[in-house]
This record gives sequence, structure tokens and C-alpha cells, in this order.
Amino acid sequence: MSATPQLPPVAKLEQKTVIDLVAKGKRIDERGPESYRPIQIQVGLIEKANGSAQVHLGKSKVLAGIKVQIGTPFPDTPDEGVLTVNAELVPLASPSFEAGPPSEAAIELSRVVDRGIRESKALDMKSLVLQKGKTVQVVYVDIYVLDHDGNLIDAASMAALAALVNSKVSKMEVKGDEVINKGGHHQLPLNNYPVAVTFAKVDRTIIVDPSLEEEQVMNARLTVTIDKNGDICAMQKGGLYGFTPDEVRKAVHMAVGKAAENRARIMAAAKG
Repeated sequence: MSATPQLPPVAKLEQKTVIDLVAKGKRIDERGPESYRPIQIQVGLIEKANGSAQVHLGKSKVLAGIKVQIGTPFPDTPDEGVLTVNAELVPLASPSFEAGPPSEAAIELSRVVDRGIRESKALDMKSLVLQKGKTVQVVYVDIYVLDHDGNLIDAASMAALAALVNSKVSKMEVKGDEVINKGGHHQLPLNNYPVAVTFAKVDRTIIVDPSLEEEQVMNARLTVTIDKNGDICAMQKGGLYGFTPDEVRKAVHMAVGKAAENRARIMAAAKG
């Protein structure tokens, strides 16, 4: 007996419709294969956070908050601050999300966002050091998925970057063993602005920004994170099947352009 749940007849018909449309270069929401859904970005929504942003990507909604606290560095990087990215799939966002320990999807989401920030060297980690080997600033990036309608990775990536750009931290210094607030604030030091662009392979067709219906029928997923210079800083593949070398090259080429467009939106929204 198969362990795979059988879909209701209506659901099977809907999935066939999605696949057939994609094969013809169309999509269920009337977009082209290379088009994103509408993107809306708001910043500064969480008063108590150092920075925050909410992204609507179609009907997907993701909120990111930044909190900067004082802590100790890792033993192997005594001259750098600390970055921690966490993602929570809020149960109200989707029937498939459950309360409890982080799911594989939540862990993957946080790791993809973390890798883009870390590998692009977006945060100036050395500037977060207050006292080498003893006291540093710890940057927490907390991501909350509020509505799930597909492509949470790109929505979370944009929300995290917008929140980081929006962040302000207190001016601190160390006197003896005490951390002193000097008064005033400054922008969180950023050197780069990574943006993730996600593709789905539906049968033999590559589409950007898959909706939930498209994710349910895709064979594979590829996320390419591009930095401000148009260079790849991270990649993540999901799904059971693969991409040909030509498909990867096509996706990377498209990702460079899409990342630049979305980065411009992020910077405009974050800087007001």
C-alpha cells in the first residue's frame, strides 16, 4: 500500500491545469514565466525592534525583526560579532504548519537567508566587536511567516534585508568591564545587499517566483542569491529532481537581473 496520500479528484484536476498552463508559457495567475507577483515592502513596523520589515509577495506575507544585544563572541572568531537567523512558520499562516519545534522547512528557510547574509559579508562583523574576545554585539534576525502562498524564501530574504537596512543600534563603548551606552544611534553597518531569487521547474519549464499551486507540482526548486555586484553568494536546491547545466545557467542569468530589480525596491522602501 502506498504511503503517498491520494489527492481528491478536484485537486488533481487543478494540478493538471497548472502544469498545462506552464507548459504553454502561461500561469494560473496570468503572469509570464519570468515575472514576479506584486511586491509590497513596509519597514519600521515593530517599535521595540532595532529594525523590522514586512514583505507581501503576492499573497505570501513575511515579517522580519532585528534585535541587537550584547553577548560574547564565538571562540574561533574572537574579533567578530555574532549573527543568528531564526524562522518561524506561524500555524495560522497555513494548514500545513504546526506548533512545536522548528520543522525542516523552517530550518531550511532560516539557513538559506543566513547563508546569503553571511557569504555576501553583508554585515560588517568586525565593527560589532566592543572588546575583542570578550564583548560583541549579537544581531538576531527573526523571521515570521504570516501567510503562505508560495516562495517563502524570496519573501524572507527581502524582509530580512529590508529590516537590516532599516536597523539602528545604540552607540556603545566599553569602560573597564562595563558596557556604556554613549547615547544616540547609528545605522547597522552593512557592506552588501544579498537578494534571493527562486525558480521552480515544472515538468520541463523554469519559472520564477512559484506560487503555492506551482510549488505543489514542481519537480525541483533552485534559489540563487545574488550580491550587490551581481555575483552569486549562495545557492540552494530543493525537490527530488535536478536541473541541467543549461537550465542552471539560464536561472543564474535571470537571477542577476531579478535580484537587481528587487534590491532597488528594498532599498527604496527601507530608506523611505
